[in-house]
Amino acid sequence: GDKATIVPIIGELKDRAYMRYIIKQLRCDAVFHAAAYKHVPLMESNPVAVIENNVFGTKNLLDACIEMGVKRFVLISTDKAVNPVSIYGVSKMLNEKMILHAAQRLGGQSGSAANAYMFVRFGNVLGSRGSIFPLFVEQIKKGGPVTVTSPDMMRYFMTIPEACSLVLQTGGVGINGESYLLDMGTPVNILETAEHLIRYMGYEPYKDIPIDIIGVRPGERL
Repeated sequence: GDKATIVPIIGELKDRAYMRYIIKQLRCDAVFHAAAYKHVPLMESNPVAVIENNVFGTKNLLDACIEMGVKRFVLISTDKAVNPVSIYGVSKMLNEKMILHAAQRLGGQSGSAANAYMFVRFGNVLGSRGSIFPLFVEQIKKGGPVTVTSPDMMRYFMTIPEACSLVLQTGGVGINGESYLLDMGTPVNILETAEHLIRYMGYEPYKDIPIDIIGVRPGERL
């Protein structure tokens, strides 16, 4: 089929006029909104920056999309938005509310059946920026220690291709004002994962490679 043309544009979500200009120029049908400050402990100590970027920035983009008649809008959200305990989680919870509010506004317009504004929530993506796996591999290569925050820490994981295809699927079949939760399978214990990875790389945990429990970071939950 037709090859997609990729045009990189550098911009700032917080620049309302520029967001409006970009959406107006592109005349796009669908927007997948994945831009956010995401580093949980770092965000705990920089709450103003998080809200400015994640919340007001999203509002700028969302308003521009509604004004320019963008048909489909998919917000990439997180399981951290559910009963949030971190600033990052709160920012994403507010994003979700904004999407639902936008969907209601659009749903109220006549002939807007084609519009679909929605969000999709998932957990950790293996190998994405900030993923523990590249970190663990690096720590193992250096001879350890592998750092785990808590022996009880559990996380859901999926691969980059899985995450991408599920997000695209949501954009394709999603219905206005709906939230989608990706099936992340069973949560895995991070300490056990570290032990498996050490063995996989040919070492014996605690003998060849030490594992340090370093304590839960600000804004994290088990």
